Amino acid sequence: LVTGVLMGVGDVMAQQLVERQGLRGHHGTRTVKMMAIGCCFVGPVVGSWYKILDRLIPGTSKVVAVKKMVLDQGAFAPCFLGCFLAITGATNGLSVEENWSKIQQDYVDALLTNYSIWPPVQIANFYFVPLKHRLAVVQCVAIIWNCYLSWKANRV
Repeated sequence: LVTGVLMGVGDVMAQQLVERQGLRGHHGTRTVKMMAIGCCFVGPVVGSWYKILDRLIPGTSKVVAVKKMVLDQGAFAPCFLGCFLAITGATNGLSVEENWSKIQQDYVDALLTNYSIWPPVQIANFYFVPLKHRLAVVQCVAIIWNCYLSWKANRV
């Protein structure tokens, strides 16, 4: 639920601060879709991933935190981002061909932006934060990331 709310906040920020839609131009259904994606996809998948990652690479040392970040950013992030863009395109009613074209247009830029933000956040998260609080920490930092993703995924 928290992830869904924070995805919604990110979308509102994208529409109001980045796209400057104004209150009358705000697309409420888009915000609801982003919240649903947060509740049904982002939250469960990322939360489960952190549990898997802790089983794959147990411990909390600095070396362990770096290993977790490398696996997170090298394996999980590219797959997760592709799935997120595909799901967003599908919920926006794009055909398979339109969705694939949009993913090809947005994926590399979104992944490079991901790499400019998440590696240091994840090292700190894996080193300092207990497993049960990692998703919440990431989602707080992710308000800005969610704003970017919403803008990127919903651009026509």
